[in-house]
Amino acid sequence: MVPHLITALTGPINELEERILESMPAIERWFRLEWMEHTPPFYCAVDIRNAGFKLAPVDTNLYPGGWNNLTEQMLPLAVQAAMAAIEKICPEAKNLLVIPENHSRNTFYLSNVLQLKRIFHMAGLNVRIGSIDPEIKKPKKIDLPTGESITLEPVVRTKRRLGLKDFDPCTILLNNDLIAGQPGILEDLHEQYLLPPLHAGWSVRRKSRHFQSYEEVAKRFSKMLGIDPWLVNPMFSRCEGLSLDKPGGMDCLHTNVDAMLAKIRKKYKEYGIGEKPFVIVKADNSTSDMGVLTVRDVKDLEHFATRVKGKTQPPAEVIIQEGVQTHERINEAVAEPVVYMMDRYVVGGFYRVHAERGIDENLNAPGAGYVPLAFVESHHLPRPGEKPGASAPNRFYMYGVIGRLAMLAASYELEATDPDAETYD
Repeated sequence: MVPHLITALTGPINELEERILESMPAIERWFRLEWMEHTPPFYCAVDIRNAGFKLAPVDTNLYPGGWNNLTEQMLPLAVQAAMAAIEKICPEAKNLLVIPENHSRNTFYLSNVLQLKRIFHMAGLNVRIGSIDPEIKKPKKIDLPTGESITLEPVVRTKRRLGLKDFDPCTILLNNDLIAGQPGILEDLHEQYLLPPLHAGWSVRRKSRHFQSYEEVAKRFSKMLGIDPWLVNPMFSRCEGLSLDKPGGMDCLHTNVDAMLAKIRKKYKEYGIGEKPFVIVKADNSTSDMGVLTVRDVKDLEHFATRVKGKTQPPAEVIIQEGVQTHERINEAVAEPVVYMMDRYVVGGFYRVHAERGIDENLNAPGAGYVPLAFVESHHLPRPGEKPGASAPNRFYMYGVIGRLAMLAASYELEATDPDAETYD
């Protein structure tokens, strides 16, 4: 299937595309200099929204699943990036242990783990899958819908190292977001590289901290380009201590939603945008029973409170994020691009598509489908000089720039939360 972009081909997004393409040498040099000072996350995936007048990341995943959604044509890029990443970290690496999430019954997720194994095998490593799930007590072979199979093996922890019964890895790759906390079995490893580090997990990480870092990156990037940072940056605020049970327990949320909607209205007026503003409310540390809430009016929060009361509590900390519409479609279904990166390279991506959701709703929900970013023509290399909006490769270069800005923000974020970082008085 060849996705068809029906993004509006007029207005500020084209001006932004033109500015980015004409500034390509400066942008690439800027990224090179940044990566001399900062270490990129080992891998990540960024959800991007193209509103036609604004292009911005809305979520950054440091333990990306979904690698099985990348096409065969994209694999060489991923393999090259994997080689570069491993060479930097452990040049003599021979063995790599991948630690997946514990839900071993999810065959779609396990297809993603198998794809990761394939990528690193082609990068020249012996790769095995080690589970920290206490229920996995012996090697477990699982057949996948693709006709392939994957074997999960129980990890073995010696005094200072982690491996399998007859397998001692130099590098351990986590594909587990540690939402339940940091397992002791992964702590205090000796002369082994754990990627990403433990503090990248949701027991430490906060979306608001990430977008605070992204705001800093976007301001510096936009100054270089001479554009309004708002064109690439979703505004946000944060609330903590929410409660449905105590008087005034939702006041912070009401106040911040109201203020955010007012800020968005002001920006829309400045740019002559006739769309209805909305905000997204979600847990600051990954997900919760509340899910992702689209709020178009403060009154929506009363409906939300009535709906969840007695069923669940709102998370203690939430992020209130400027809603960015998606004006992209595939076969009339609402779609958003997801960009995949490894080391400092864009290696591919796909569209997340949801026929049951609107342009202002979360698409990462049951019923979503995935369509590779596979065009009839190669989309890896941009084509300077082509009319803005007319070239798929140019559009995807732009997505890659936004994805890399979010990746750079993640590197700032990880530096700020690194428990082993040196501090100076």
